[in-house]
Amino acid sequence: LMGGENQGLATADKSPTVYMMVGLQGAGKTTTSAKLALNLRKQGKRPMLVAADIYRPAAIKQLEVLGKQINIPVFSLGQIDPVEITTKALEFAKEKGHDYIILDTAGRLHIDIELMEELRKVKEIAKPTEILLVVDSMIGQDSVKMSESFNEYLEISGVIMTKLDGDTRGGAALSVKAVTGKPIKFMTTGEKLDALEPFHPERIASRVLGMGDILSLIEKAQANFDESEAKALEKKLRKSEFTLEDFLAQMKQMKRLGSLEQLIGMIPGIGGKLKSEDIAEGEKQMKKIEAIIFSMTLEERRNSDIINVSRKNRIAKGSGSTVQEINKLLKQFGEMKKMIKGLSDMGLFGGAKNKKGKQLEKMMQGMEKHMGSGGGMPGMPGMNLPPGLKKDLMNKKKTNFFNAKVSFTKNRFFFN
Repeated sequence: LMGGENQGLATADKSPTVYMMVGLQGAGKTTTSAKLALNLRKQGKRPMLVAADIYRPAAIKQLEVLGKQINIPVFSLGQIDPVEITTKALEFAKEKGHDYIILDTAGRLHIDIELMEELRKVKEIAKPTEILLVVDSMIGQDSVKMSESFNEYLEISGVIMTKLDGDTRGGAALSVKAVTGKPIKFMTTGEKLDALEPFHPERIASRVLGMGDILSLIEKAQANFDESEAKALEKKLRKSEFTLEDFLAQMKQMKRLGSLEQLIGMIPGIGGKLKSEDIAEGEKQMKKIEAIIFSMTLEERRNSDIINVSRKNRIAKGSGSTVQEINKLLKQFGEMKKMIKGLSDMGLFGGAKNKKGKQLEKMMQGMEKHMGSGGGMPGMPGMNLPPGLKKDLMNKKKTNFFNAKVSFTKNRFFFN
C-alpha cells in the first residue's frame, strides 16, 4: 500500500532544480522547506529558499529566520505577486549559481479555487521538477480529501509527511498514498531542522504494526556518532572511571537521537506496549536528573562521593528537587558504577577478561554455532527477523549495518 522502497527526489537535467512546496496552512510547510534545504546542503548542493507565501502573517519573516539558522540564503521581495517573486527568484538563482530552489508557496486554512489557480500560475513559471505536498499526519482522514484535491489541481509528484514522531505512527500515510498514487518521499520526526528522514515504506509498516524500526534507530546512531567521544568513554569504562559528568554527556547524546517516545517506538516489541503517559513520565524524570546534575559543581560531578548533606541541600535548592530525589539518583548511579565495574572485569569493554568473562565468551561462541538459518534461534519463538528486515541487514551497501560504528555496549545505547 505504501510502496516498495524509498523514492528519492528527481533532479532537473538543466540547473536549477526547482522543488515547489504546497499544502494547507499549519501543515509545517515553511519549516519543512528549511529542513529540505539543509538536507540538500549536507549533500554538497547549493540550495536557495524562496519566500512565496505572501498571505500568512510573518511567513516571510519565519523563512528568513530559519534560513539564517542553517546559513542558507532566502530570496524575498515582500508581499508582491507570487508569480513575479518566482520569476525573479529563478533569475537570481542562475546569476548566483544556486543549483536547487525550494519554493515555499502560500497555504490556506482550507482548499479554494483562488489558491489553486495561483499555484497553477506559479507552477507554469517555475516548471518544478517536483511538486511536494506537505501533509500533517496528525489530522488523520482530513488529510485524504486535501491530498486528493491538491493532486487533482496540480498533479503532485510526491508527499512529505510531517509530525510522524507522535502517536499516529504513520497510519495516515497509508490513506495519502492510496488516494494520490504518489510516493511519500520524506517524513519529519521532530521540531529540529535536521529532523527530516527519507520515507522507507517497509519500516513505517513495521511501526504501524508495532514491530519497531531498528534500522532507522541504527542510522540515527550512525549520524550522531562521535568516534573520539566513544573512544574516550570506552577508556573510562575499562578503568571503571565513569562519572556523573559522563552520564550527563550520554543523556545529551540520547537527546540528539530524538525524543524518548521516538526511540522507544523504534525498538521491536516495546514501542506499542508502553503507554504515552508512562513515556512522558520517563521524559520528565530525565529532565529532573539533568537539572540535578547541572546544579552540581564540576568537582561534584567528577567525584560524587564528596556530596555530603550540606552539598545535597544546595543542589536540591538549585535544581528545584528534594534531598530524597538526590539520594535516589546517587544510589542508582552507585549501582550503575558497580555494574560497569563487573562488566569491565568480564572484558566487555576490551582488555583482559576474568573467569566469568571467559565463560561468557565461550557461551556466546556456542550460541553462534547453533543459530538457525532463518536469522532466529531454534526453540525460541519471536526471535525470527520481521519480513524484509533480514534482507536489509544483510545488504551492506543499502544500510551500511555491518560497517556501522555503533556498539550497543560501548556508547550511547548502553545507558538507556
